[in-house]
Amino acid sequence: MKRITLFSLVLFGYASLAQAQNLEKDYTAIENKVIEWRRDIHQNPELSNREFKTAEKIAAHLKSLGIEVQTGVAHTGVVGILKGNKPGKVVALRADIDALPVMERNDLPFKSTVTSEFLGEKVGVMHACGHDTHTAILMGVAEVLANNKDKIRGTVKFIFQPAEEGPPPGEEGGALLMVKEGVLENPKVDAIFGLHINSRTPVGVIRYKSGGTMAAAQSFTINVKGKQSHGSQPWSAIDPILISAKIIDGLQTIISRETELTNEAAVITVGKIKSGVRFNIIPESAEMIGTIRTLDYDMKDKLNKRMIEMVSTIARAYGGEATCVIKDATDITYNNPALVEQMLPTMKRIAGDANIQTQKAITGAEDFSYFQREVPGFFFFLGGMALGSAESYPHHTPDFKIDDSGLLLGVKTLTEMSLDYLNSDKTPRLETKLKG
Repeated sequence: MKRITLFSLVLFGYASLAQAQNLEKDYTAIENKVIEWRRDIHQNPELSNREFKTAEKIAAHLKSLGIEVQTGVAHTGVVGILKGNKPGKVVALRADIDALPVMERNDLPFKSTVTSEFLGEKVGVMHACGHDTHTAILMGVAEVLANNKDKIRGTVKFIFQPAEEGPPPGEEGGALLMVKEGVLENPKVDAIFGLHINSRTPVGVIRYKSGGTMAAAQSFTINVKGKQSHGSQPWSAIDPILISAKIIDGLQTIISRETELTNEAAVITVGKIKSGVRFNIIPESAEMIGTIRTLDYDMKDKLNKRMIEMVSTIARAYGGEATCVIKDATDITYNNPALVEQMLPTMKRIAGDANIQTQKAITGAEDFSYFQREVPGFFFFLGGMALGSAESYPHHTPDFKIDDSGLLLGVKTLTEMSLDYLNSDKTPRLETKLKG
């Protein structure tokens, strides 16, 4: 009988190098630690650019593993560099570490009771988007890989990123600031992987999309100027609240009547309007803030242009004035098709063919996109909904929950994607057709 070597197994596709290098003992040993880390971080959440204790916990863990650690990156970010025993490429793995200004409302024994201040108001603080799971998963990946340096051909860079939900007004932060500060350099990153837990995807399932995956997000501020008067004499006023209502109505026609939604989805949402102080005073001004979501650069440019035109024109039609200022929050999250194709066999091996599922693009947004503008990247969604669960709550809500049993699959997938990528000679090129 012909002798079957490890090389021949890899060559003929019966196993990958990472598969042959069995890490099951490491995974078994790490699962309870990951769950414990996740629950501790969940119980002690911190808002964007204020993740001081979370960063300390991460840095201490990485240092205990003998990983080179950089702190204070983009304010509170932590970066770990793990060099394998053999030279090679550099792969980056990213987890976001910040929480949201949401008051938790569930019966979890490790629920958050933390409060803080956000935009001048006292708020609850909660990991209502699952960033606590991302952090714990990457801490687990770091430990597994640190214990298996002999299997690493190249370098792994662990990026624990603050302020994914956006820095406070007037501050820089998040992935954009990390890139600006050179997080993808020294050593230069060849590819980057990231994941996001999903409360409505069953545990054990991974979903992804090649190409454009999540929307570019922009924020806008509209300031309306009118003329103040007594509420009983509207004819002597220019009502900014009325003008605001007309503007809101007009903005929605840009989506429903001017945007070719059969190509890609697009959204304009006014999230807050502030005006007036009393029931019997027509105020002088109004302010609206909101978000724009687009999955196509041409559509993004058109929506921006039309919003600015429409806001000022509608205000003038009613005798007032208005300005619209639009700012970028994230770019389009774009999964490099060649990198996706290269890593799919790894994902299918780890989770099983039936559990790797494609999905349509979504209008949620991720500042992981700023890393993908610089290097080829792959961002996927990890199931966090309990199997057979009758209820699941959306992200960014007080009742949001994640089943901890889904975390180990995240550890396994990122670990073995890293090993398989580094042990491959393939290096997908960045698609320069994307523009910022």
